[in-house]
Amino acid sequence: MTNKSTKGIWKVISASSMGTMIEWYDFYIFGSLAVVISTKFFPADNPTAAFLATLATFAVGFVVRPFGALFFGRLGDLIGRKYTFMVTLLLMGGATFLIGCIPSYETIGFMAPLLVLLLRMLQGLALGGEYGGAATYVAEHAPVGQRGYWTSWIQTTATVGLFISLMVILATRNILTPEQFDTWGWRVPFWVSIIMVAISYLIRKNMDESPVFAKAKSEGNTSKNPLKESFGNRYNYKFVLLALFGATMGQGVVWYTGQFYAMSFLKTVMTIDSSQVDTLLGIALILGTPFFIFFGWLSDKVGRKYIMMGGMLLAILLYRPIYKTMYETTSVKNKTEIVEKTKLLAELKENKKQIMDSIYTSNKEYTDGTTLLEVKTVSLENGKALIVDGKPKTEVKTTININSNDRWILIFLVFVQVIFVTMVYGPIAAFLVEMFPARIRYTSMSLPYHIGNGIFGGLLPAISTYLVIHGKDAGDAEYYLEGLWYPIIIASVCFVIGMIYIDNKNKNTHV
Repeated sequence: MTNKSTKGIWKVISASSMGTMIEWYDFYIFGSLAVVISTKFFPADNPTAAFLATLATFAVGFVVRPFGALFFGRLGDLIGRKYTFMVTLLLMGGATFLIGCIPSYETIGFMAPLLVLLLRMLQGLALGGEYGGAATYVAEHAPVGQRGYWTSWIQTTATVGLFISLMVILATRNILTPEQFDTWGWRVPFWVSIIMVAISYLIRKNMDESPVFAKAKSEGNTSKNPLKESFGNRYNYKFVLLALFGATMGQGVVWYTGQFYAMSFLKTVMTIDSSQVDTLLGIALILGTPFFIFFGWLSDKVGRKYIMMGGMLLAILLYRPIYKTMYETTSVKNKTEIVEKTKLLAELKENKKQIMDSIYTSNKEYTDGTTLLEVKTVSLENGKALIVDGKPKTEVKTTININSNDRWILIFLVFVQVIFVTMVYGPIAAFLVEMFPARIRYTSMSLPYHIGNGIFGGLLPAISTYLVIHGKDAGDAEYYLEGLWYPIIIASVCFVIGMIYIDNKNKNTHV
């Protein structure tokens, strides 16, 4: 490739990647703040139900992605790649900003979760059109033999978007007091996104149309009915199904287990301090992100199939040992306690019943540097314990601050999961692009990608969290591993289908 063409494609990569990264940032803020959001937009009397409802609302954004893929994919094959994903960028940015403006449940009641749900749906529709457009746009600028390498830069944007969302949240927490962040500071990351969206829009506005699409359009070879050609044609429809059940379904669950479920597991199951989780996850993401490029490049040399299938197989075999080690790393059962400090606080809450709660804080310190903060709230009414079902109404919240050695162990274990992600995700864009002809590429590749990631992957946090809670209620000694059955089973089915039916040829006759 000449220096001129290299410069040209780097311009394409930069413009496409920045916009896609911002859209992922917008999309992931909600997941990164799920624990906080559950207390703002849902009833606070049942924290577990509120958290599950938040995860379900988060999942809705993924579920509607296939519909966005159909709608915007059709537009992309009819009018062009460039203008379509400019629209998706503005739609995503507007929805994200408005989520940060919605009053809390205490202020407007059921309208709060309803408005959040509607805006999450708009986010999902926008993202459904964004990824396919960006991946197709970059692939159609890249030389055929180097598509894996060049499109892998787009693959980094999802992880970078998650990383930036974590860093913005962490910075906001450090600048504001805990009370300020809890009251209004959690809205700041949503508001900040509108500035980044405006900058990205101005950059994309000056981009040229994809040369492959421009050529097809000038020759009159664009599709008049992309949906019919993509899914009404039996031969093409077969490849759509193969892309879904042989690649993107497994890729989706591996992706969300290695990043989002890992984050949720560390915060809710292991009860590690939220800021510590954001930091260690951020470090693991920084260390793992270059491997998207490596495996994309490698797929140009050895083919896409065995790299993607290898990532799935490693995940299937190692998820349970990894998460068991993660859980046992911070277990305080075998740690030596050196001191426990207990303090009683009293808060007077002004309401009709004049309930005064007794709040006990217990701070345990261990010889290895681990600390455990336990906050026990006993509800009182007229000076006496409020009895519910024959027992005092008590709420206990536990937060663990891990020591330096445990922190690096957890960073390594999350990093290993990110490597699985880079193996399945790095080559996937080039793999999908090369399965379909240019005239229906945007539509054909977007649907299986967003069903695999939106439906199978997007439902993972809610389903896996439910399985963990169910296992705990059932008295399962290793209940914390129950949530892994979902990604293991889905990835196993995909691995078998992919190994049997996917061709390892990385070059395709499609331009």
